[in-house]
Order: sequence, then C-alpha cells, then structure tokens
Amino acid sequence: MYGHLRFQELKWFGKLGLAGVILISWGIALFEYSFMIPANRIGYQGNGGPFSLLELKVIQEVVTLLVFVTFSLIIFKTESFRINHLIGFVFLILAVYFLFKK
Repeated sequence: MYGHLRFQELKWFGKLGLAGVILISWGIALFEYSFMIPANRIGYQGNGGPFSLLELKVIQEVVTLLVFVTFSLIIFKTESFRINHLIGFVFLILAVYFLFKK
C-alpha cells in the first residue's frame, strides 16, 4: 500500500486526488485478499489443512514483510537494506522456527 507515495512522480498518477489513490490501493488490497482468504481457509486445521491459526498468521506476516522489503528496495531507490534489518529478519526466521517446532 506504499506504492502511492511514488505516484506523484508519474505523470498520469500525479494528477490523482486522494480518492483516486484510495480506490487504487483498495483494488490492490482486494486482489491480495482474493488469494489470502482462500489460502487461509484451505490451510487451516479446522478445515482439514496442516496449519493452526497462529501458524497461518505468522506465515502471512513473514510473506508480507518479504514482499514489502523487496517492493521497497525496487520501487524506492532511496531506501537501503542495513545490518539491523538483516538481524531483524534473522529474529523473524527464529520466531517462525520456534512457532512451528512441535
């Protein structure tokens, strides 16, 4: 949802008002949710899937962070990936490991 911060640099998008930016952002969110909701329903243990509710939430957050970091490094050239970010991701990986450990 941070892509709209770069819209001002693009000729056509720069003229959009706040309502236009909101509608585009909602469209992107709807597209994302159209994949996330079925994946959660299929993956949840209560529906015959292999994951608990907590495991599904952690998977969702890790995927979101990975996509966001990749997006921000590609789209926002002014952002940089520093050692503290790497350390944070190591802790996230450890959190996933301990959450999934039986």
